[in-house]
Amino acid sequence: MNKAQRVEAAIKGEAVDRIPFSVWYHLSGVDQDPVSLAEATAELTKKYDYDFVKMMPFGLYGVQDLGAKVKIFSKQGEPPLWERGPVQKVENYLALTPIPAIQGTYGKQLEFTELLRKQLPGDVPYIQTIFSPLTTLHKLVGDRVLEDLKTAPEAVRYALAVITEITIDFINENIKRGVSGFFFATQDARRELISLENFRSFGVPYDLQVLESYVNRTWFNVVHLHGMGVYFDEIAQRYPNNVLNWHDRNTPPTLEEARKISGKAFLAGIAAADTLVDGKPGRDDIVQDGTPASIIKHIREAIAAVDGKKLLIGPGCCVGQFASEKNLAAVRRAVEL
Repeated sequence: MNKAQRVEAAIKGEAVDRIPFSVWYHLSGVDQDPVSLAEATAELTKKYDYDFVKMMPFGLYGVQDLGAKVKIFSKQGEPPLWERGPVQKVENYLALTPIPAIQGTYGKQLEFTELLRKQLPGDVPYIQTIFSPLTTLHKLVGDRVLEDLKTAPEAVRYALAVITEITIDFINENIKRGVSGFFFATQDARRELISLENFRSFGVPYDLQVLESYVNRTWFNVVHLHGMGVYFDEIAQRYPNNVLNWHDRNTPPTLEEARKISGKAFLAGIAAADTLVDGKPGRDDIVQDGTPASIIKHIREAIAAVDGKKLLIGPGCCVGQFASEKNLAAVRRAVEL
């Protein structure tokens, strides 16, 4: 099997010669330059024999063009930081306007897509990272959006509609450049941030508009539920993607539990999450902090949990930027049947 055949078979639940896998992490030393980012991504894909690429534009790429101030370090291990958003009062939401995805920071990510297509082996699927409209708005204006959606719901809805339009334009431009699908990340589908009622009102309708713009045009479509205490059942049952990714080693449901909820393929199995350790912020990241033996054991436990069916091995979120070569290589050894 070639890589695309392997990935597609796993998604459909068909027999595979081995479990498809990939690992991703931020490349903050080069991710402001699409040429360098494409080169580094292609090099890592070949070096570690990844079956697919989850593209890694920097996490704030969707907010710079809308007026967010972002501090850039261009240093490995130091990702860009949000400093200030354009919304200081409710009326500022109404000043947001749609922009074409071919310009500015969005345009750089399209250049990344185009360059990556030319540098990857032809059988390697690659999926672009996009964010839910509510996630993008949260990244743009900060935590105030969680209160504004209660006190100024129509202004927030206006902003969400603008971001939805921009996101769909970005999707269309990526499809023109040959992506196999999208990694749709929602970082706000969490009980600690938003009630299920408000998520259904301010998250789901806009998410579905975005998803429905591409799921019948691309074949490898992942929804990523970021964080702890996620609304897994809601998304697994309502969203029209064919692959689910979440922190399965850190928050419910487990892989076994998830299989009872959904028949979709899972991209899962590797612990990579910000967690609380003894009540303090910590990190569970086996690829960065484990040993080759522990990584292999960890991944094979995940494979066994679902009998290796409808499974792609990958992290719950990006792994640390300083994972060793021997640990990254161990992931490939773990997926041999």
